[in-house]
Amino acid sequence: MSFTLAIVGRPNVGKSTLFNRLVGKRLALVDDQPGVTRDLREGEARLADLRFTVIDTAGLEEATDESLQGRMRALTERAVGMADVCLFMIDARVGVTPADQVFAEILRKRSAHVVLAANKGEGSAADAGVIEAYSLGLGEPIRLSAEHGEGLNDLYTVLMPVADGFAERAKDQSPDVDVTLGEDDEWDEDAPFVMPTAKKPMQIAVVGRPNAGKSTLINKIMGEERLLTGPEAGITRDAISLRTEWNGTHIRIFDTAGMRKKAKVQDKLEKLSVSDGLRAVKFAEVVVVLLDAAIPFEQQDLRIADLAEREGRAVIVAVNKWDIEEDKQDKLRALRESFERLLPQLRGAPLVTVSATTGRGLDRLHEAIMKAYETWNRRVPTAALNRWLAGMVEAHPPPAPAGKRIKLRYMTQAKTRPPGFVVMCSLPDKMSESYSRYLVNGLRGDFDMCGTPIRLYMRSQNDSNPFKGRKKAGPSKLRKHLKSQNERQGF
Repeated sequence: MSFTLAIVGRPNVGKSTLFNRLVGKRLALVDDQPGVTRDLREGEARLADLRFTVIDTAGLEEATDESLQGRMRALTERAVGMADVCLFMIDARVGVTPADQVFAEILRKRSAHVVLAANKGEGSAADAGVIEAYSLGLGEPIRLSAEHGEGLNDLYTVLMPVADGFAERAKDQSPDVDVTLGEDDEWDEDAPFVMPTAKKPMQIAVVGRPNAGKSTLINKIMGEERLLTGPEAGITRDAISLRTEWNGTHIRIFDTAGMRKKAKVQDKLEKLSVSDGLRAVKFAEVVVVLLDAAIPFEQQDLRIADLAEREGRAVIVAVNKWDIEEDKQDKLRALRESFERLLPQLRGAPLVTVSATTGRGLDRLHEAIMKAYETWNRRVPTAALNRWLAGMVEAHPPPAPAGKRIKLRYMTQAKTRPPGFVVMCSLPDKMSESYSRYLVNGLRGDFDMCGTPIRLYMRSQNDSNPFKGRKKAGPSKLRKHLKSQNERQGF
């Protein structure tokens, strides 16, 4: 999905009808009475060759209090802030209302890309409303009929250049992950590690449960109060990215909303905040899972760490509020034991204690992040891998399913960010998970790749026997062949 499009406007202008047409399904309820849609609804939209995320919103109300209409308006304004493009719809048969003028002014301030659409534009009854839409000062309106599918070609023409711009932005900002290495790639093993630059900074996401101290930690790293903090849980709602230089390292750091258990997330606003944080994990290269020292390794902490590992990101576990911990040595011993037991897939990952309030431990956190980033980019020579593989097989041979031993022929590194290795073997589909874990744990220990995800792929080597699969010649065919050969030679 290249960008996000929010459909906004007064109640009953046809937002849900257009939403259903773009996603190709009747996901949103549609009725003639206004105010049917109250929550935000997301869908994957298709418009010719464009693929984007579309958000159906509640009708914009003029209420700003804590009433139902006021909360619906606040939720819609939240969607406007999240979306890359806002499609502002008016009813062409009604024309421009005072409420439309108020909301147009709000969109001019809140959204960088606003597309104006005059819906219900079929027939001559809509001509006056389409012309009146020019008075909103949002450019030329698109004449639409969401119910009949008219005007979608014009919408595509407007969205196409915007989509190209967001696709280029996403390409520039997204990290290089699963970088494939060619068979003939050569590198200097003694070459220095390439540091992040101002143009391509290291991307770090700080994630965790609510009130773990994520915003306070980032403020301390930035050296100024850039983010709103306080004792209340759930202050941060957007995934906010900030650029800075930390101990000589150019970084782009994401502050994310606290992630609670899915069953506890009932508020639509919180659901959007959590999904925004999950997207930040996908944009990151290094993920710092921040725990509260008082209640570490809750079930949600484990889920967040496992998500980062499955996404293939380098993971750091940081324990915050260490300054108020009394028995530090016993607590640290218990933390390490819980870490190894509850997160075996991150065996050897750094566990750092910090205090976001006082700033103690930030140097250790920076050092751990740099080491994890270097390991995430590591490349191992093929010769060293195959010497290591021979030793591992000798120490513990692979299984023999149905009495047939699996042969491991050779091994090479195919990817970095995170490291990925290919083992050419016989019967790759019969290889057990336990033996693959044995090899992965050996790679971690012997090549100092603790804490980073490792991908291991089993592949079947093509057999070089040219006669494999050919049908054997039977006795009768062999006699005929010898007879014809003798006749040619005059016997």
